[in-house]
Amino acid sequence: MKILLLGDYSNVHWTLGQGLRALGHDVCVASDGDNWKNYPRDIDLKRPSMGRLSSLRYYIGLWRQFRRFRGYDVVQLINPVFLPLKAQRIKPFYQFLRRHNKKVYLGAFGMDHYWVRTCLDGTTFRYSDFNLGSQIRHSQENDTWIANWLNGPKGRLNCRVAQDCDGIVSGLYEYHMCYMPHYPEKTQFIPFPIDIRQRQPRVRQSDGSVHFFIGIQRQRNAYKGTDIMLRALERLQSSYPTRVVTEKAESVPFEQYCRMMDDSHVLLDQLYSYTPAMNALMAMAQGLVVVGGGEPEAYDLLGDTDLRPVVNVLPHEDSVYDALEQLVLHPERIEDLSRKSIQYIEKFHDHIKVAQEYLDFWNKA
Repeated sequence: MKILLLGDYSNVHWTLGQGLRALGHDVCVASDGDNWKNYPRDIDLKRPSMGRLSSLRYYIGLWRQFRRFRGYDVVQLINPVFLPLKAQRIKPFYQFLRRHNKKVYLGAFGMDHYWVRTCLDGTTFRYSDFNLGSQIRHSQENDTWIANWLNGPKGRLNCRVAQDCDGIVSGLYEYHMCYMPHYPEKTQFIPFPIDIRQRQPRVRQSDGSVHFFIGIQRQRNAYKGTDIMLRALERLQSSYPTRVVTEKAESVPFEQYCRMMDDSHVLLDQLYSYTPAMNALMAMAQGLVVVGGGEPEAYDLLGDTDLRPVVNVLPHEDSVYDALEQLVLHPERIEDLSRKSIQYIEKFHDHIKVAQEYLDFWNKA
């Protein structure tokens, strides 16, 4: 099968592509590397700048490149906004892909119209990036996303693509719940892919001190709850100065991030999530214990009743602090949770198993 994976978030498409190649398929990953994260890709679609002349050259170059994107059995888009362009300018690129390829699929992997819309209903999720119960989490950043995605040009593009495409793949419980009510017959949940061999799994053991790791994206600090988790971690460091070691990574490239993380026992990640996403899954594959989203609904969607390694926390500082303190007071738990984390990735997220699930869905659809 000839497959084009267009755009990338959190290394999802590159990892999926590696799994598909291992199964003997012809795969091309074209993306901008997800900005400063600089994920690997076969074709670089990075936009050099936002200047007028540079933008014009980029736009012309994109069309030259897209003329080669013909004759694929499957094209999968990482998001409705799969290019670093305004939504209005992306529509003709989508129409081109639709005309010149057999099937086009949409990834439900991150920020989009249906995610914002579902979070704002105040009932589907007890908490999320946009709500705490019925209360909307207003901020300048959130309000901008709401304006763009709910009724703005990005939202209109999203609805058009979702209605028109051949199928929709959701990568997390949350995203699955956003699309299923609207497109039940063409939405399929498939876990995110992780290349376990690249992650070099190692069961973590504590010698009495616990090493915590937290990644900080300056532009999304409050949105992801990193600010609250960091405050809880700093409190813990103050309470147990000889038993807590803290490592922070601020907006570093992907490979550097992985190297920094590998010396730790515990990762703090995504306070408002029900599910471990790619960052947490990669950490679990390396044997780290994840403190973050691990709600029962997410495990139920996977069909798991026993293997639940994520230290689940509620979206407030005291819940995070209490969970971290328990790991410091009982460091023997780390070895067991570390081992279960690796088993969890092997069972549900192995990139070759996941790639086969994609092939089954694409062929069925």
